[in-house]
Amino acid sequence: MDAYKRKYAYGEDYGTSYFKFGPLAEKPEIIENRGIFVSDGESIIFKIFGVSRNIIVGPEVSLYLGSRSDIARYLIYPMKDGRVERNDEKAWKIIYELTRYGFEKFKPDDRDFDGFYVTAALSAIAPDYMYEKIFEIHSRIDSELNVVKAVTIIPQPLAVAIAQKTVTCVVVESGHGNTQITPISMYPIRNAIVTLNRGGAEADAVAAEILRDLGYEDRAREEKFVRTFKEKVGLIPLDLDEAIRKAKEEPKRFYVKYRVPGTRIEIDMGDKSWMRFLIGEIIFNPEHEIFESYYNRGMSRPSDTVVGGERIRGTLPLGEAIEKSVNYTPVELAPSLFKKIILSGGNFSWQVPQGLRDVAVDAATKVRKQLRDMGIEANVELAKDPVYSVWKGTIVYSIAVPDDYLWDWKKKEGWYKRGKHY
Repeated sequence: MDAYKRKYAYGEDYGTSYFKFGPLAEKPEIIENRGIFVSDGESIIFKIFGVSRNIIVGPEVSLYLGSRSDIARYLIYPMKDGRVERNDEKAWKIIYELTRYGFEKFKPDDRDFDGFYVTAALSAIAPDYMYEKIFEIHSRIDSELNVVKAVTIIPQPLAVAIAQKTVTCVVVESGHGNTQITPISMYPIRNAIVTLNRGGAEADAVAAEILRDLGYEDRAREEKFVRTFKEKVGLIPLDLDEAIRKAKEEPKRFYVKYRVPGTRIEIDMGDKSWMRFLIGEIIFNPEHEIFESYYNRGMSRPSDTVVGGERIRGTLPLGEAIEKSVNYTPVELAPSLFKKIILSGGNFSWQVPQGLRDVAVDAATKVRKQLRDMGIEANVELAKDPVYSVWKGTIVYSIAVPDDYLWDWKKKEGWYKRGKHY
């Protein structure tokens, strides 16, 4: 059985922006967490071209974006801040198609194959109904494809801790939709989890405003273009005010021009190249006064959350949010937690140009400075593979959980198995 599980362990990371999935490998398959409704009988064209499926997911989505005048009505991003609403039927249909897409891609022809052992990772704040829906989706797909021998679900921060082989730590998982700060001592300390409603989406929003300021209003409306621009030019400043001052004093050193691969489209930031530091800063400190002008002209301010009856500002600086999360744990545990803070997620994967290392830093250095400015010395590190660390943890979990350990709703552990539960 252990040999079978190692061969057919399968992981799924349901991120707000990307769905990462696949069996044991160097890295997972990645597709955008979205889908488009196309074949609804409105046009004979779809039938002529052999489009028989009502919902398209994966890379093919881009082929259909120009076929709808009201694209927002048909292109669905099912998750918001790591959650899918219980009664959002269209969103759950997309999640089903994404999940099925993965199994159709990786279903082996091996004679001994009788289904994968699947570990799915959800947001640490995912409600019970999302667990129920994910189990329901997998059991349905198994009845159709015979590909799911057993499935279990774990919180994304726990998957990171497993991938890092760390028992006691704070995992800060930041993706497109939100940032989850989760103290872990063998298992996530649920009443200490602090979730900030900001992530890559806020960096995208600032990047879009910068494009508008540069005169590229049309490009600012293209989500994919904005995201690519953000990833190529955005920087994390060690100190925003100092970075802006130096960038204005030495414009040639900070000058950046972005050319879209495969096209003649160029974005020349010119003397506004200092703005690239705003893209990184909003993840760590949206309360900096420079962002007020963007909020005043319509950019959404990160919304608040509630933890244990206490309202947490959506704009709370990341260092302060980490301290607040640790303060919800027992006092004697706190020092051990500060000794191991792990940053994970694509939102922490920022480049540091060689010639700008005096002002631009990586995410771990930024958080370390924020905590040090508060009088807290902490060991902060970036996960080995921040983009894939959740998925890697799901693979390890799939292999490690004993075959006879069945799902327990109180502990939220164990296998939801064919022949036992579906």
